[in-house]
Amino acid sequence: MGDTLVECVPNFSEGRDESIINEITESILKVSDVTLLDVDIGYDFNRTVVTIVGTPEAVLEAAIVSTSVAIRLIDMTRHSGEHARMGAVDVVPFIPIQNSTMEDCISLSERYAKIISDRFGIPVYLYANSARSMERRRLPDIRRGEYEGLEEKLSMEIWKPDYGPSTFVPKTGAIASGARQVLIAYNINLNTNDKKLANIIAGKIRTSGTISKDSDGNKIRDNEGKPVRIPGMFQSLQAAGWMYDENTAQVSMNLLDHTVTGLHEVTDAVRLEADLLGLKATSSELVGLVPLQAMIEAGRHYNGNREIHDQNIILQEAVDGLGLNRLEEFVPAKSIIELAIRR
Repeated sequence: MGDTLVECVPNFSEGRDESIINEITESILKVSDVTLLDVDIGYDFNRTVVTIVGTPEAVLEAAIVSTSVAIRLIDMTRHSGEHARMGAVDVVPFIPIQNSTMEDCISLSERYAKIISDRFGIPVYLYANSARSMERRRLPDIRRGEYEGLEEKLSMEIWKPDYGPSTFVPKTGAIASGARQVLIAYNINLNTNDKKLANIIAGKIRTSGTISKDSDGNKIRDNEGKPVRIPGMFQSLQAAGWMYDENTAQVSMNLLDHTVTGLHEVTDAVRLEADLLGLKATSSELVGLVPLQAMIEAGRHYNGNREIHDQNIILQEAVDGLGLNRLEEFVPAKSIIELAIRR
């Protein structure tokens, strides 16, 4: 059967100060029964995404100690970056991997939230499968207004945190934690520096779609006064336009369920929509790790020959077809969850 394993992917609001990132990762490496699989540093996002796998108790300990270091070293009053964020430790999800359940990870997220809020007096929101109301299931809803709007948000009864005080702590902000399935963070770069064009593509493909507007640019509302939305192409997909660097806009995506919407499907759609705008998709990147099956499906799509069963050939077809090797070398043994765990 093997060990009971869970994954944790904490996102820290620091991607520029190497000394801070090193202290955070070193604190994780000191925890027994935990493997640090990946450290993805984004300079323009000013954000670092860390992937940890291990036994449930060890992963919880690693999440707590790394959070403690980040809270001590990161000052949100000085933070700026492209990515949406509301705290020094922005989001801490727990994911079932092997012989573990969603209920196990919900419990871990609740224990994490209680310990961190009690120890540091920081507001913590529960999201995804840990959410206690439908309004808090989606991370973008909790994060709306970001750090700059957090003080006002905390003053509203409807946004009272699940753990900790309704107090704005300027240095640290707030944290979201929850349990979810494996999420694929995937970005496609475009040959433009116009973020609005990336946002147009994102609006067409994401599940939530776009808000319908009349010929004068005003929002169209239903009988209850709510904006009418035009649904996007795909289910279980979040997307937005961001900047990869000052010269490159990107469509930044979260694939919430790759068995519903796959990497190859969103890649082909972004390329098509880019062509319609006179643009080209130049490269792609994964933030963190990706499930093996998602890459296998992409490789079979781009190869087109279902008779090929050699995993290495299929994975290379996926890498080439998705454009994952255009920014830097893509190493399957480091970037695919199952292969990284074996390694």
